[in-house]
Amino acid sequence: MIYKFILLLLLSNLSFNLFAQSNYPNRTIKVIVPYVAGGAADITARVICQKLSENLGQSIVVENYPGANGMIGTAMVAKAPPDGYTLVVAASGPIVIAPALYPQMTYDPVKDLAPVSNLTVFQYAVAVRQESPIKDMKDLINVAKNAPETISYGSTGIGGGGHLAGVRLEQVSGTKLIHVPYKGGAAIWTDFLGGQLSFTFEAVVTALPMIKSNKMRVFAVTSAKRATNLPNVPTLAELGFKDYDISQFQGMFAPAKTDPLIIQKLQTEIAKVIKNPEVIKRLVNDGGNELIGNTPEEFSAQIKSELAMYTKLIKENSIKAE
Repeated sequence: MIYKFILLLLLSNLSFNLFAQSNYPNRTIKVIVPYVAGGAADITARVICQKLSENLGQSIVVENYPGANGMIGTAMVAKAPPDGYTLVVAASGPIVIAPALYPQMTYDPVKDLAPVSNLTVFQYAVAVRQESPIKDMKDLINVAKNAPETISYGSTGIGGGGHLAGVRLEQVSGTKLIHVPYKGGAAIWTDFLGGQLSFTFEAVVTALPMIKSNKMRVFAVTSAKRATNLPNVPTLAELGFKDYDISQFQGMFAPAKTDPLIIQKLQTEIAKVIKNPEVIKRLVNDGGNELIGNTPEEFSAQIKSELAMYTKLIKENSIKAE
């Protein structure tokens, strides 16, 4: 009798889960963007969610909750009910970089969040201003080696993507660079174009207009693969900087313990969305991103790999948060 009762419970639970998945979504989905409106993650979230809403036949509201380098909004979703109606589109920072910089975080990105899909990736362009006497990547490294701590670059803060890209370049090239932290990208551009900085790690999306207007020259990109919008620019790995691969993702997450069937449904629709011509135009052709749309399992493996890489990089170089 007891076995029949247990079997009945299991079947009832299975039926409920299947119903919940097939009935999902039956109300508005809220997607948190833990950054200010108008930024890369915000644009990605709104473009993707507009089409995702059409595919799911349900409204999706995108809300911005900036602060603490993306950790405030991300923490909100980590603590939300795991029902698939509160999601977050977060970049690499609060997921794979912050844990090594902030030991007292209020959430664990691996334990408290369920990866849905990596939506986009953007890489950095290693560039100098048009008038720079530095000819190419080899020349840049030679100058840095022959005159230590004379080659400078800026970033939007200690522990940010641009800063860590520079730290990684130091590691693989055996050089010592000068890192100049700024409070915003506008100040970096002013000093870079004014010649106060030797070079820059600039997101391809924001570098493209400067390249087209002949204000900067690009030597390489930081990702493992060449940028779609800069097909003739080699990767640092291609130029001999072994295993160099620094890029920033923008992915969708649900609270941990969200029904895997709901997560799978979201990912399946996202995979369709990233093939939409309008999405490709806005995020790739105009936005300089690489569309991904991988599975939850693939994204989870990527997160664990990048978390280990950034943790090692940050600890080996004794990088402390500001």
